[in-house]
Amino acid sequence: MELFCKTVIFLLVSPSLGINGEFTQNFIAIAGPLPSELVNRLHLQNQVLPKEDQGPAVAEAYDYLCQQDLMAPELSQYFSHLREIGVTHYKVFLPWACILPKADARKPDEAQVECYQELLETLVAADLRPVVVLHHQRVPGAVAMQAMGRKANTFADLFVEYAEFSFRVFGDLVDVWLTFSDLPEVLRSLPYDDPQYRAQALAAAHERAYTVYHEKYSPSITYPLFSAINKEETRTIGYDVNEFLDFSSSHVLSKTNTLQENPDAVLAPRSSYQTVWEMFAKQSELERDSFLQDVFPSGFLWGTSTGAFNIEGAWAEDGKGESIWDQFGHAGHVYMNQTADVACDSYYKTSYDVYLLRGLHPQLYKFSVSWPRIFPAGTNETINTKGVDYYNQLINRLLESNIEPMVTLFHWDLPQALQVLGGWQNDSIIDAFVNYADFCFATFGDRVKIWITFHEPWVISYAGYGTGEHPPGITDPGVASYKVAHTILKAHAKVWHLYNDKYRSQQLGKVGLVLNSDWAEPKTPANAEDVRASERYLQFMLGWFAHPIFVNGDYPDILKAQIQEVNQQCSTTVAQLPLFTEEEKSWVKGTADFFGLSHYTSRLVSAVTNGTCTPSYESIGNFSLHADPSWPQTASSWIHVVPWGLRRLLKFVSQEYTGTKIPIYIAGNGMPTGDAGDLINDTLRVDYFRRYINEALKAVKLDTVDVRSYIAQSLVDGFEGPVGYSLKFGLHHVNFEDSNRPRTPKASAYFYSSVIEKNGFPSKVLDRSSTPVVFNLPVPSKLPNLPASEVPSKAKVVWQKFSSQTDFERDVYFYGTFPEDFTWGVSSSAYQVEGGWDADGKGPSIWDNFTHVPGNIKNNDTGDIACDSYNKVEEDIYLLRALGVKNYGFSLSWSRIFPSGRNNSINSHGVDYYNRLIDGLVANNITPIVTLYHWDLPQALQDIGGWESSALIDLFDSFADFCFQTFGDRVKFWITFNEPQVIAWFGYGAGTFPPNVNDPGSAPYRVAHILLKAHARVYHTYDDKYRASQGGVIALCPNIDWVEPKTPSDPRDIEAADRYLQFLVGWFTHPIFKNGDYPDVMKWKVGNRSELQNLPSSRLPVFTAEEREYIRGTADVFCFNTYTSKIVTHATTRLRPFSYMYDQEVLTKVDSSWPSSAIADHRAVAWGLRRLLNWIKEEYGNPPIYIIENGVGIKTKSDIDDNSRIFYYKTYIDEALKAYKLDGVNLRGYNAWSFMDTFEWLNGYDPRFGLHQVDFDNPNRPRTPKRSAVYYAEIIRNNGIPLPKENEFLHGEFPKNFCWSVATAAYQIEGGWRADGKGLSIWDQFSHTPLKISNDDTGDVACDSYHKIEEDVEMLKSLKVSHYRFSISWSRILPDGTTSYINEMGLNYYERLIDALLAANIMPQVTLYHWDLPQALQNVGGWENDTIIQRFKEYAEVLFQRLGDKVKFWITLNEPYNTAYCGYGVGTAAPGISVRPGRAPYVVGHNLIRAHAEVWHLYNETYRAKQGGLISIAINSDWAEPRNPHNQEDIDAARQYLQFLLGWFAHPIFKNGDYNEVMKTRIRERSLAQGLNRSRLPEFTESEKQRIKGTYDYFGLNHYTTVLTYNINYPAGVQSYDSDRGVASVTDRSWLNSGSLWLKVTPFGFRKLLRWIKEEYNNPPIYVTENGISERGGLDFNDTWRMHYYRSYVNEALKAVVLDGVDLRGYTAWTLMDNFEWAVGFDERFGLYHVNFTDPNLPRRPKASARYYSQIINCNGFPDPAMGPHPCLELDSPQALVRFLGLDLTAQNAEIALYVLFALSGVGVLGLALFAYKYGKLSKRSHKQSHLQLSKL
Repeated sequence: MELFCKTVIFLLVSPSLGINGEFTQNFIAIAGPLPSELVNRLHLQNQVLPKEDQGPAVAEAYDYLCQQDLMAPELSQYFSHLREIGVTHYKVFLPWACILPKADARKPDEAQVECYQELLETLVAADLRPVVVLHHQRVPGAVAMQAMGRKANTFADLFVEYAEFSFRVFGDLVDVWLTFSDLPEVLRSLPYDDPQYRAQALAAAHERAYTVYHEKYSPSITYPLFSAINKEETRTIGYDVNEFLDFSSSHVLSKTNTLQENPDAVLAPRSSYQTVWEMFAKQSELERDSFLQDVFPSGFLWGTSTGAFNIEGAWAEDGKGESIWDQFGHAGHVYMNQTADVACDSYYKTSYDVYLLRGLHPQLYKFSVSWPRIFPAGTNETINTKGVDYYNQLINRLLESNIEPMVTLFHWDLPQALQVLGGWQNDSIIDAFVNYADFCFATFGDRVKIWITFHEPWVISYAGYGTGEHPPGITDPGVASYKVAHTILKAHAKVWHLYNDKYRSQQLGKVGLVLNSDWAEPKTPANAEDVRASERYLQFMLGWFAHPIFVNGDYPDILKAQIQEVNQQCSTTVAQLPLFTEEEKSWVKGTADFFGLSHYTSRLVSAVTNGTCTPSYESIGNFSLHADPSWPQTASSWIHVVPWGLRRLLKFVSQEYTGTKIPIYIAGNGMPTGDAGDLINDTLRVDYFRRYINEALKAVKLDTVDVRSYIAQSLVDGFEGPVGYSLKFGLHHVNFEDSNRPRTPKASAYFYSSVIEKNGFPSKVLDRSSTPVVFNLPVPSKLPNLPASEVPSKAKVVWQKFSSQTDFERDVYFYGTFPEDFTWGVSSSAYQVEGGWDADGKGPSIWDNFTHVPGNIKNNDTGDIACDSYNKVEEDIYLLRALGVKNYGFSLSWSRIFPSGRNNSINSHGVDYYNRLIDGLVANNITPIVTLYHWDLPQALQDIGGWESSALIDLFDSFADFCFQTFGDRVKFWITFNEPQVIAWFGYGAGTFPPNVNDPGSAPYRVAHILLKAHARVYHTYDDKYRASQGGVIALCPNIDWVEPKTPSDPRDIEAADRYLQFLVGWFTHPIFKNGDYPDVMKWKVGNRSELQNLPSSRLPVFTAEEREYIRGTADVFCFNTYTSKIVTHATTRLRPFSYMYDQEVLTKVDSSWPSSAIADHRAVAWGLRRLLNWIKEEYGNPPIYIIENGVGIKTKSDIDDNSRIFYYKTYIDEALKAYKLDGVNLRGYNAWSFMDTFEWLNGYDPRFGLHQVDFDNPNRPRTPKRSAVYYAEIIRNNGIPLPKENEFLHGEFPKNFCWSVATAAYQIEGGWRADGKGLSIWDQFSHTPLKISNDDTGDVACDSYHKIEEDVEMLKSLKVSHYRFSISWSRILPDGTTSYINEMGLNYYERLIDALLAANIMPQVTLYHWDLPQALQNVGGWENDTIIQRFKEYAEVLFQRLGDKVKFWITLNEPYNTAYCGYGVGTAAPGISVRPGRAPYVVGHNLIRAHAEVWHLYNETYRAKQGGLISIAINSDWAEPRNPHNQEDIDAARQYLQFLLGWFAHPIFKNGDYNEVMKTRIRERSLAQGLNRSRLPEFTESEKQRIKGTYDYFGLNHYTTVLTYNINYPAGVQSYDSDRGVASVTDRSWLNSGSLWLKVTPFGFRKLLRWIKEEYNNPPIYVTENGISERGGLDFNDTWRMHYYRSYVNEALKAVVLDGVDLRGYTAWTLMDNFEWAVGFDERFGLYHVNFTDPNLPRRPKASARYYSQIINCNGFPDPAMGPHPCLELDSPQALVRFLGLDLTAQNAEIALYVLFALSGVGVLGLALFAYKYGKLSKRSHKQSHLQLSKL
């Protein structure tokens, strides 16, 4: 007994299965090793173990028992005794050093081997089962020597060799094997320095020994091979080793399980599947479906997902390569021939998708990178930087929104270029995938920390290469499918190792993959074959990929055995499973840091009795799949709702693959709905998520499965492969019929968001936190006491300062940001959004009663339901969160809280609603700005007189008091009344609003009086009772329009403007912010008029001194609402009827040019906001100002792409920014009106003000973000309007020898229309036709340049241009257009001009044709007659012969587009033809191109060699931006616009001799649809194409402006250029105007166009041949707008050269001087020099822009001011001319003339001379001063 007591006894519960954490009820008792006393007694101490291999513990626990005569009889007695007392197992340490002394399995110590065999036999004879530890403590010296300095796997190799030897020799006798014990000692003795390296070596040795044993020696062993591992060092798969294996310490482990009757059960081989199946099979339905109220562990990750090809669209944009899905869709393999070409358009909608994600607020967003978007050809030979930019932007925006990107490298969209080479069947793809992954890790890995190599590789193998349902559409389930899986596994492993070796240490990310799997259960649970078939199904689906990675580097045995069996049965190779080499196995095994699982449904599986030899997934696997008819069906035939399958699958994955070591990420779970039914209120999906997520929760909480994330499939509806868009998985509905692809949150999005918020399903919602909230609010400080306003107020300085601004000064866009604590928000009001008009005890309000009377509201709309916000708190907060607002302004419904208006009736449901709303806002860091009264008075209070009754002062105070007390712990910003002027005037004066009191002369004043007293009372209540504890602010919120005096110089209009504002806003704010009393002007006007009306006293009530004191100062901040501006003028108004409106004595109107809106008098006048803010600053001492409402109504049911609203915000917010930044206005916050479309009072639902569209026809009132919401969210994100990087000014110079030029055209400047034998041109004819030209102007004289060569050249010299571009009048040289007569006088003019230019060192740039065709040629058809080609060639030859020796720069045609379209299409230019708009322009264009080519060849072949000049064409083009840059259709429209404008002529000449495909396709398709048998666009012959192609020496570009384009569909029958193009255009309201309607100042477009030409036409040399800006109206020589234009446009050209590598050679300003501007005559003036057309001498005088342009030329760009003053800035510039003695002289020449006159006149005229001298000096000085001022500009 003594002996036994000293023996170490272990009690173990035998696992029923190797990696199952659940124990069966079988105890094991383990004894051993021998105690030292027994060793001594048996004389066993003389060990053979070498000294260096003895560890410190050897003496205590020797079990190295073998000497020659070891086996004493005592030993076997000892073992028998142990068996008798219940010990079942005995532990033996094998001595590695003794068994293999040389560490070589070929040279074992035979004696030791024999001895240990004998020992084990003795144990077995005693019925003890041996537990053998392969190695204990220190590593043998021989092993250490061999492993030293080598790789970690050297030690593993040696250990596996030893282990395999032991298994072979002793395996029959051993029941349980253990690899190592006393791990710290083993680790310390390993011959490596790095502890991590030692651990890796040991782990590898254990892992490989385990694998070898299972593969070769025991496929069905009861116990796995365990390490005996010390506490807290390692966990084995499935359960913690430490719980039952701790062989180095002496203590007893016990489990309190009851004994199982069958002692042999422990040995029955069990699989993970059987265990899990049995664990759940006996669950009752009730138990199975019970709902668990609990939450997920802290740190659990919630997410949602998409895949690139499902959502991105932009299939061929920006250089993306084709993917196999593109090919598949275009080949018509998808439902209804749908494609993923546009999909959700997410490539252009990053901000939209992030908007939705902010609303949903998950921690993860799983998306995939499109391989062909980054590597268009699949390899890194070509990298598409724009694709990289897209993903960078997406990742950065996610991180900004605190959403972690989870990035999939491959989600099925293989580059087609790689598929052509065999795709996943070709092993070379592995390296291509590794290179792609390497690029992604290097590019995005600094920010992406969770990587997925492959998403659902089973789908790729099964559907892509097995059934062929997916691209590449290969049907080969027996071979290709398995080959592909094999390749994918190797590619995955290689990428994992790449990350592990190269990136992990710096980036610290994780790499895994996502495997999809159904759960499978036997169709007949009692049928063992069905159970096995279910397991087989799982192994074929999940194990196929999971087993190699997570278990042993190889396919599951079940899979291998089944394929082998099928092949044997069929005596042919039905399926071919590739083999992994041993090296590959070790390479693949363990290559995942997490197990990504996607799961959708479950299957019932049965075994197949009569199998077929036709290869298919099911026949190879020998299973058949079924669904239980009771399982609910989704829109997809393969997805049934079986929530409990997820829990079971998770348990299986944990059991079979991950245990406690590898976390599981649920990376895809969801269900589809179809096209029919309610697409928004997706209750089925809500239920699906609720139940599936709950099953995941059970797996975590009840089954201890280590699940770390749940990712809902999918963020948005998308392209779902072969079924196209018919299945919808999205949390957000996408309307694929709308080119804007609007996204609307579904019910499931709101549900899932609430699950995320609560982290599961808490058993009870936590009580409301009442901890005070701290927001960035102004510290309440008493505003200064201000004196009463004067009449007019001192704030009139605002009109003095701003009303004289030029349009340019007023409208120039300003960039900057607001202060960090600026608050951005949106607003709404109770009656407009809440609905629930009589819900839960709410009382009726005056608006309820009013709207229920038919005819009161447009369309008889009511607010009964409105947006149903009363029932949609979560939905509203979702969208507020998406917007990113810092505050939300809303109002409380008085009758919802006090149904009778009194505090004796408190409606707790109403209070609960506001509590939930406020709590939700606070939880999301959104400050509530709460209005107590927004017009909806309880009807019960109206019944006692409403606001005409002073009883309301107390009643309102009691309501406010209740609100402060109830909500004030969280509400820190209160507004008493919204727009009190509207209450007083519209409710009680005009009577258009309830309560409909029509008493315009008195009631408004009485009501306002009570409102002011009620406001003051509430303010004091807050101040006295709550401010100290709550610390909020309180104010009221008037409405203010800005007013501009009609004549700012008229003091009466200034007074009228001031009076208008005092009556509108001062009525309420003057008492509060100033002296407690009404403005003097109001008291004066109403008092005087009352007297004139024979009234005994003023209709304006009087405050007592006490009341004034009480009211004064009752606001902490200045809040206001503003929408528009008006023009006001003084008027004498009627005395009767008495009216508040007449009392003001003003008339208002609007300017018809101001943009209109859905509300008649709401015009968009952004600059009015800046002036209004300045007025508040001046009038009220610059208090803290908050704009509470500002927005625009649009009359339409759907305005998702609400462009005009964006323009409104873009300009209004910019004016607010100017007021803050430039004027020092104390602006603290801005709220957009409104949060969503609402009930807009009398107009019902007609005008839409919302940032979110509400569908009022849908009972669920779904909300859809409009484009303006995304735009406003960007403003908030940027805290204003920061200067875009690309708009930053670039200092620098153009290349040397850059050509600076200025341009004119013959007809526009020459005049001399019949001089010296000139023939008539089409412009002579056109301008002499009535009504063709503005003011009936003509070019008969124009600038008379025909007679003013010297003056023109003088101007050019002053400008310092190096070149001068002018055109030659064809009919001046050849009067009838033919060479039958050459007009020498005409030629002589040009020869003299050219000589004068050359003498001034100015190079002529000559345009052959600038629109003025000889009329004689027009008479025979003009450009429609192709004989013109020869005529043009002959004309050109005359010029080359006569002028070519002096002219080295030729332009064949100027703006052929305008000739073809304006001249022959719409007829707005000569020859004014518009009868064939669908044919003539194309015929003309065709002939122009051919004529150009012929002239180019003529010069090239005949004249170039001797004359050495350049010749090309000047093509005009705007830049086109998409109206909505987030919309593929608008992007296509921009492309179409450019190809129809620039490409029409450039493509044939600069590309391939033919028209571009866009034009050819569109015109052909429309022509055929019109019943024509061919295209209206003529075709070039092949020889013509060859002749046209390349006929250029440079690209001549005329450019002025940019347009915003969008698609427009004309009726099919319309034949015209415009309908063929199918594009309409608008301009951005924030762009500066010019004198021409079509010309907006858009410098950014210039650079973009230059870059586009570079990319489209292979970087030709470019000369800008025209660029400039016009003016209209009064003359101003200080043309700052033109200087701004040139500065910004020329700077964009510089950027194109320096930053974009554009080969720009020259720049030409249009134009030298004001001239005849075609159809607008002399109205629009583009000149750098002014021409006075009223003076017969047509004097020229420089504008400030002339000096500025010459300075740019002199500097060859823009010297950096940081480098100090540059000498180029000091130049002699063009000077204005002085009239002196009838002559136009420069100031300097005038001065000289004065001296001459002085000398001639003598003393007699001394006085006169002195006077003239003084005049000359003053004139000179004034010009010098103006130049100085200009240079400052």
